[in-house]
Amino acid sequence: MILIDNKVMSADDLKRDYAPDSIEWIIIDRLSSSSEKYYYSSLDEFKFELRLRNEIIAAARALNRSGMDFEVFRDSRCNHDYWNRTREGGFVLKNGVKPSDAIEDIFKNGSKYGTECATAMMIVYYKALLSVYSEDRFNQLFPKIELMDWHHIDRRLQEVGNMTRSKDYLPGDRRYFANPDVSPVTPEWQGENVIDLGDGTYYGHGIGIYKADAIIKALNRHRTEDADETAHLLDSAGRPNFKRLYSYQNQS
Repeated sequence: MILIDNKVMSADDLKRDYAPDSIEWIIIDRLSSSSEKYYYSSLDEFKFELRLRNEIIAAARALNRSGMDFEVFRDSRCNHDYWNRTREGGFVLKNGVKPSDAIEDIFKNGSKYGTECATAMMIVYYKALLSVYSEDRFNQLFPKIELMDWHHIDRRLQEVGNMTRSKDYLPGDRRYFANPDVSPVTPEWQGENVIDLGDGTYYGHGIGIYKADAIIKALNRHRTEDADETAHLLDSAGRPNFKRLYSYQNQS
């Protein structure tokens, strides 16, 4: 159920601004048919979440096309015109570089980059936010970017790193395929962070865009010989605080 300014909204009314069978339609249908109540202070706040989720999906698809390689942290690499590589294998924005330019460079010069799937998820979210905020606003909000994993996450995006159970999973959510019996020879295959693309497929860096069964099959190739538990999609999701991100649009 969707409530805007404490008024129950019909799916048909909310769909009028969007193309049939669009990502927005999928999200509206899932929220409207849910037993959960989803509260929004205004129609603009609701539309912001729809737009940002759509941009998350677009960014995931773009990163998949970028040519960025999969590398474990010890072998990670970046374009040193924009980033400094840390000893841990993360990327820190160089002094004097515009954050927006550095994020865009990953998509323009992906072959100069290599990293793990958690870092890729953060790149996706930054690119999506750059698409919904003005360039100046993005640079004000994220003047110091460090790309790595959930231990180096910006406070404004901290919820992305926290996987929680939900009754409803939506396009643009970060999901995780766990591989509990991973071979110790290939620990990088212990799981795969993915973005739900809304059409039954998921983007995972290093794997690509596939349906759940194909991702599970890929992970299962890297289990111990005596493995008895298949890889599986966890019943949880990481998602940003859309309402907070909406409030940042016009704050000084």
